[in-house]
Amino acid sequence: MNYWLIKSEPSVWSFNDQKKAGFKGTTWDGVRNYQAANYLKQMKLEDHCFFYHSNEDKKIIGIVKVIKTVFIDPTDKEKKFVAVKVAYHKDFIEPVSLMEIKENKEISHLPLIKQSRLSVMPIDSKSWKIICKMGRI
Repeated sequence: MNYWLIKSEPSVWSFNDQKKAGFKGTTWDGVRNYQAANYLKQMKLEDHCFFYHSNEDKKIIGIVKVIKTVFIDPTDKEKKFVAVKVAYHKDFIEPVSLMEIKENKEISHLPLIKQSRLSVMPIDSKSWKIICKMGRI
């Protein structure tokens, strides 16, 4: 299994919206950065993704899992970009803020800090476990 982080502005699509969509999931579309799109292409069924609220909150709120691998993004008229489908998996008991991640030396190498504008990024398994522990799950 691979681990990822995906970002959404809560005013556009929040983790609560994702939870309401339930286990049938939703299409993760609208990614228009080539590096982020390449990461979407690498996702496999059942991969887990941290759900990160960007801009307003700047916190990891919970976990979603990939339920459909890469396909052409239906919102892209030129058919250049891709999407995946994700479903709610688990809430964090304690959301993990960007500040907490920056303060933890063991995970200060993450793309979340180094490439803060990237909306989809890989998370190594050691960092995944550390962040899950920080989130009390």
